[in-house]
Amino acid sequence: MFISGIYSEKIQTKIATFSIVGYDEETQEIGIAVQSKFLAVGAVVPHADADIGAVATQAWAETSFAEKAFTLLEMGINPEDIFSMTLKKDEGASSRQFGIVAIDGSSAAWTGDECSPWAGHKYGKNYSVQGNILTNEKVIEDMEESFLNNKDLPFGERLIKALQSGEKAGGDSRGRQSAALYVVSKKGGYSGYSDKFIDIRVDDHKHPIEELYRIYQLHEQTFQASSYIMRGVYYLKKNNETVAETMFNRA
Repeated sequence: MFISGIYSEKIQTKIATFSIVGYDEETQEIGIAVQSKFLAVGAVVPHADADIGAVATQAWAETSFAEKAFTLLEMGINPEDIFSMTLKKDEGASSRQFGIVAIDGSSAAWTGDECSPWAGHKYGKNYSVQGNILTNEKVIEDMEESFLNNKDLPFGERLIKALQSGEKAGGDSRGRQSAALYVVSKKGGYSGYSDKFIDIRVDDHKHPIEELYRIYQLHEQTFQASSYIMRGVYYLKKNNETVAETMFNRA
C-alpha cells in the first residue's frame, strides 16, 4: 500500500482549471463546462445525473467524490453539508476543489487551502463557479456574471459563454489545452434513449474553448431540435404541460 501510494503521487497530475456547474429551471438541463491546461479534462472533471445534480471534481481531483455526492443528494442532504460529511476522512482534502449543483438549484463549492493560487469559487442558486491556478479572481467573477446575464441563451451555449468570459479575464495561468461540455436532461439523449443531452470534449487543442463552441454549434444544428421534441413528448406523458411547452418552443 505504501509503495502504491508513492507511485500514485508521482503519476497524478494536478488539474489546473476553471469550470462552471449550472442548472436551467425552464428546460431542466443540468451540466458542466470546463477548460484546463490539462489533457482530456472532460474525462475527469464533469459528472452529472439528470435525476440528482451535477458535480465538478478538480485540482488534485478525487473523482469518486461525485458518486458520494450523488448518493447524499438523493438522500436529501444539502450540498453545503456534503463536504463535511465526505472530506473529513480524505487526507488530500486540502488540495481538492469541487462544485455541486442539485436538481433543485441548491449549490455549494469547496476550495482546499492548498490549491495552487489563484484558487477560489463563487456559488448561488442554480450555479457554482470554481477554478485554481488562475491568473486572478476576475476569472471566476466574470464567469458568474456571464452565467447570470445570459439566461436567454440555450443552456449549453450559456455555459460556454461563461468559459469564454473566464478565458477573456485571464483564464488558467499556465495556458490552455482542453475543454468539455457535459449536459444531461431526462430523455435528452439520442432518440430519447438516455439522459445524455450534450457530451462534447476537446482533448488537445491550441484554442480549446473556440473549438468546443464550434462543435457545439454543429451539435445544435444536428441533434438539439429532435431532442427537445422527444423531451416535449416525455413531459406531456408526465402531464407537465409547462415544461413540455418549453421543450416544443425550443425545438
